[in-house]
Amino acid sequence: MNTIQPIKQSNNQLINYTLHLADTTLIMAQRISEWCAHGPILEQDIAITNISLDLLGQSRNFYQYAAFLMNQQAEQATNPGTEDSLAYLRDEREFKNLLLTELPNGDWAQTISKLFFFSVFQQLQYEQLRNSKDGQLAGIAEKSLKEIAYHIRWSSEWVLRLGDGTTESHQRMKKAIDYLWEFTGEFFIPVEYENKSAEEGFGPAVHLLKDKWMQKVREVFEEATLPMPGDSYMQTGGKTGTHTEFMGFILAEMQSLQRTIPGAEW
Repeated sequence: MNTIQPIKQSNNQLINYTLHLADTTLIMAQRISEWCAHGPILEQDIAITNISLDLLGQSRNFYQYAAFLMNQQAEQATNPGTEDSLAYLRDEREFKNLLLTELPNGDWAQTISKLFFFSVFQQLQYEQLRNSKDGQLAGIAEKSLKEIAYHIRWSSEWVLRLGDGTTESHQRMKKAIDYLWEFTGEFFIPVEYENKSAEEGFGPAVHLLKDKWMQKVREVFEEATLPMPGDSYMQTGGKTGTHTEFMGFILAEMQSLQRTIPGAEW
């Protein structure tokens, strides 16, 4: 079985930041892929499945880079870390994904709202990340932005369609937004590795992205005749390994084969 090597402190924060980006896109991909063969119509079923594959590809790029950094810092190289060991052989408390990504899909309105909130933030984050002093992070961000632009266009069109649709679709959107809103604040509350990455020019200062995110969300909501939620308590913890009760179930499903048959390959 591959094991993850110990990391020297000098590179901890860059590795943690890269893992945060990888974990967030992986868990979001895993969650929305649950819609495969369950979408409301075939065209949209294919669309959301392709979005999950885009996010999975982004996570692979970040995991590969994180494994490279970790192996550079490893005291031994006999069992190097890989993208697979990082995804399949870490426990819940080691994952650093945003809490929003692990929440249940709920109905179509909840999934659309979650993807819209996340994609708008991700676009702002990656627009800054492509200017990173770390060329690998910058390259992954640049490559991902075209995909993210499509994710925003697709999800925002559904926000408009449901928000300004029937009475029922409008109410479902309001219910979804009310449920998800308290998990959006974590986007903009930095943890240590984000602060360090911003200080050293590897990543953006996430708290500076909030105003633009709010502006974009407000513009779409106004057109969709949806009210903006008011100030409320914001949930945090995912970035440092404190997750909701849903995270363990995601990992149990996602990691079951690798943990049952270590090193299994197709």
